[in-house]
Amino acid sequence: MTEPNEGDVPQPARDGDAPAREPVRVERSAGGVVVRPLSDGFQVLVIRDPYQKWGLPKGHLEEGETPQQAALREVKEETGLGSLVLGPDLGEIDWTFRHDGRRVHKFCRFFLMASFRGELRPQVAEGITDCVWMEPGEALDRIAYDNAREILRRALDQLRGSPIPGSTPWRDG
Repeated sequence: MTEPNEGDVPQPARDGDAPAREPVRVERSAGGVVVRPLSDGFQVLVIRDPYQKWGLPKGHLEEGETPQQAALREVKEETGLGSLVLGPDLGEIDWTFRHDGRRVHKFCRFFLMASFRGELRPQVAEGITDCVWMEPGEALDRIAYDNAREILRRALDQLRGSPIPGSTPWRDG
């Protein structure tokens, strides 16, 4: 199956939907599950979004950007972390919502990332009111979105049992 491009795509109506062939705006985003290895385990970075819910940093792809480039840029912008190491692709989630009276189908690809240093600075201008490091179990409990929790679970499955100082925390291959 080919992935939709960004733009308006006519969609057949389902029972209870708006009239048949209502255009759906397709948007593409990318983000990251950022982990910080510690001597006794890992912490996970979560953000408080414009809806005051805990989630993962993400944002729109800009013209000519790859999902990997967008994920790194968006995580840096939303959290203030400047030194990130890109890891494995964690897959894509999607959801549909209404914005300004139009249906939007958003696709967001996530990547595992590591941060070994840096101070957190939420991007308040974009509605990010907080960024915090949490233990993985707490992050799973606090993240408000089911599909984001699933991405976090995928990320945690990729991590080594014990962090190795100075090296990426995910399993190779």
